[in-house]
Amino acid sequence: MLGFLLRLLPFWVREPLLIAVGSVLGVRIMYLAVHDHDRVAAGLGVVFLVFTAIRVHAVIRALRARRNPSPAASADGAAVDAVAQAQAQAQDQAQAQVPPPAPAPAKDQAQAQVGTGPRPGTPEKDHNAWGQAVAALAVFGALAAAVWVAPRVMPSDVNTPQPASCSSGEHEELPKAYQQTPEPVTGEELCKALNRPDLATLLGTPGEIAISASGTNNTAPLTDEKVAQPEAEVTFDTYTVNVSATYNHLSTDQYAKLMKFGDETDIRTLAVVGRPAVFSSAHTMQFEIDLRSGGSGGPVEQGPLARTLTVALDSKDRGGYCDIAVWSKSGALPDDSVLLDIAGRVLPTIPERPVR
Repeated sequence: MLGFLLRLLPFWVREPLLIAVGSVLGVRIMYLAVHDHDRVAAGLGVVFLVFTAIRVHAVIRALRARRNPSPAASADGAAVDAVAQAQAQAQDQAQAQVPPPAPAPAKDQAQAQVGTGPRPGTPEKDHNAWGQAVAALAVFGALAAAVWVAPRVMPSDVNTPQPASCSSGEHEELPKAYQQTPEPVTGEELCKALNRPDLATLLGTPGEIAISASGTNNTAPLTDEKVAQPEAEVTFDTYTVNVSATYNHLSTDQYAKLMKFGDETDIRTLAVVGRPAVFSSAHTMQFEIDLRSGGSGGPVEQGPLARTLTVALDSKDRGGYCDIAVWSKSGALPDDSVLLDIAGRVLPTIPERPVR
């Protein structure tokens, strides 16, 4: 349809429009190709620029042809003019020898004037040139408006990065510890509760999206796989948030006392949603795996500092707790209020531990 409309336009309207569109698109695509290091886009930009160069060359040739007619055409025109001049002289001599005819009546003159039509060689004036030009501008204006409005109206899911989603663990067989624990939460459920659309806003980085999100059905270490410990983790560019639930018989008060003998610092007890809780800080552990050396790992090193909020699984603190930890590669930590906000949204999804 667009090609048909272009063929209807006059040459001096169609070609400048094609040159303008081709040059703008070519320069824009080449800029994006250089910025994104995209070879395919660079090739497409070159095609647009070559197409524009061909149209410019065609317009230049047309301008030269209008201003400077070809020598062959000039010679033919001179010969035709000479022959026409000789014939005119011969006709003048013949008419001088013949007496002039009597004047025709007025009625006959009027009829002769009415019957007289345009000469075959007289070019007709094109009355639709301006209309075609206006129509061309209207068509390209509509196309430009559609290109400008489309990204704002149509969904941009293709170009916009999507946040990471939790992997489904429906076909994963739970360890025996989960079968022996009353109403345990799974890693998938924790991941869905943690990977909230407003999690980045709660962390103070509303412009970020989740890079990765995962949930696992682990068991607590050093328990011979008898204590269920589901875990979920969501990673952003700035922060990483980890949530785990440990279904052991250790109360939060006992856990806070054990912290005094560990590496935890900045310990502070409080109550969260009516449950005993404690804040603590400790360094994470990090290690690297070198795939080039057969997957061997290096020594375990001290990682960045993490801030953890530990909350009892029930208001009576009968045993078991939920850990909500936040850390970043740079070592910066958010305010404790951030962990409290996250706990207020995640804890309601974890069933309270029933009375044994």
